[in-house]
Amino acid sequence: MGVNSAQMSFKLLALDLDDTLLNENNEISPRNREAILEATRKGVTVTLATGRMFRSALPYAEELGLNVPLITYHGAMVKTARTKEEIYHCPVPLEQAREITTFAEEEGLHLNLYINDKLYVREENEMTSLYISIAGVDYTCVGNLTGFLNEGPTKITVIIKEERKIQDLWKLLNQKYKDILFIAQSRPYFLEITHSRATKGQALKSLAESIGLQKNETIAVGDSYNDIDMIEYAGMGVAVENAREEVKKTADYITTSNLDDGVAELIEKFILK
Repeated sequence: MGVNSAQMSFKLLALDLDDTLLNENNEISPRNREAILEATRKGVTVTLATGRMFRSALPYAEELGLNVPLITYHGAMVKTARTKEEIYHCPVPLEQAREITTFAEEEGLHLNLYINDKLYVREENEMTSLYISIAGVDYTCVGNLTGFLNEGPTKITVIIKEERKIQDLWKLLNQKYKDILFIAQSRPYFLEITHSRATKGQALKSLAESIGLQKNETIAVGDSYNDIDMIEYAGMGVAVENAREEVKKTADYITTSNLDDGVAELIEKFILK
C-alpha cells in the first residue's frame, strides 16, 4: 500500500506499546519521548493502543503527560488517562468465557483472567512470572478459575511457551468462536481473547469520530497480529521494522524498529517535518 503523506495533516496518533513504542527494557527511549511530546505540543492527539491492562498502560501515559482516552485490552476497555472515566467496556460474554476457561483447565493451560482491571490466575507459576516481568502488575491466585468466574472478563490471555501450540489453539478457537470473539496472537507465546467488538481498529475509529476526525487524519503504529485492523483503519498504517511479515504487508509505511526509535523516526518524518 502507498500513502501520499504530503497532502495529509495528521491529528491523531495511536501507538502500540510492546515491541513498538517500548524498547527491550519496556521503556520509552528519550528520543521517542521527546518526539511524542513535540507532537502533542503541535496539537496532535497521541493515545496508546495496547493489549495491556489499563493499569499497566497508565504509567506510560503519565510519563508522556497524556490526558486522553487510552485504548487498552485490545480495545475492550477505553478509559481516560487522568480522570479514569470509562468511555467503553465490552467484556467477553460469560458463557464463552466459561467454556474457554473449562477447556483450558482441562488441558492444563495457563490462563490470565482480567476482571475490573485486576488480574486473576489459578496459581503462581512460570507463566505468571513471565507475564509480571512484562506488565509490572500484581495478581490474585484463586484456584479453580471456572468456579471463580461469575462475570464476563474484559480479556482472557492464554500463555503457552511453544508458538506452534499457540497457533494450533488459535485455529481451534477461531473456528468455534469467530463470530463472537476476537482471538489474536500478540507476543509469540500470548493468545489474547476479547469480544468481537473489542479490537484496536474499532476503538481507534470510535475515538477518532468522537473528537471529530476523519480516518485520513489518523496514524496507527504496531508490530503484531492484534494491530492489523488498527493499521488497516488508519489514514496511515505503520509497522515497525521488527513487525510480523503479515503486519508489514498491511502497512502503508515501515519505520525503523522499536530498538531504533521507530516511533520517533515516524513522527519526525510525517508530523514534525
